[in-house]
Amino acid sequence: MNESSSNPDEYRFAGTNQPESDRSADTQFEVSPFGWRIITRSPAWRPPTDIFEIENTVVVRVEIAGMREEDFAIELDGRNLTVRGSRQDIPERRAFHQMEIHFGEFAIELELPNYIEVDQVQAVYSEGFLRILLPKARPRQIPIAE
Repeated sequence: MNESSSNPDEYRFAGTNQPESDRSADTQFEVSPFGWRIITRSPAWRPPTDIFEIENTVVVRVEIAGMREEDFAIELDGRNLTVRGSRQDIPERRAFHQMEIHFGEFAIELELPNYIEVDQVQAVYSEGFLRILLPKARPRQIPIAE
């Protein structure tokens, strides 16, 4: 976008002509042999995430305020856990002086240290934290058929 064009619905950083849509924590710039800047951007961001164990349970805790339970999708495939969602921003015009809060689609993909009892997994969203409790699978005795 050049300086002469302007979209009144586009947010801008204070003191710049840079639209908010150009800002991303995952944006990387590469310079081509011809001097062009190539922008590589991930479509999703990743909220702060803790993974720890208590007794026989793996706990995944995600700090993600401003959401509702229905805004999350949680999948467990073997030892691979995926948490996806989208946090919506309020649609108002503004000139940012600082911007650190991420909005839009996010994704967390983890390989868990243990296999999990899938039928006992619990997820709770409270006070800005998504907490997923993943009970570790226990060894099972397998009877030999005669």
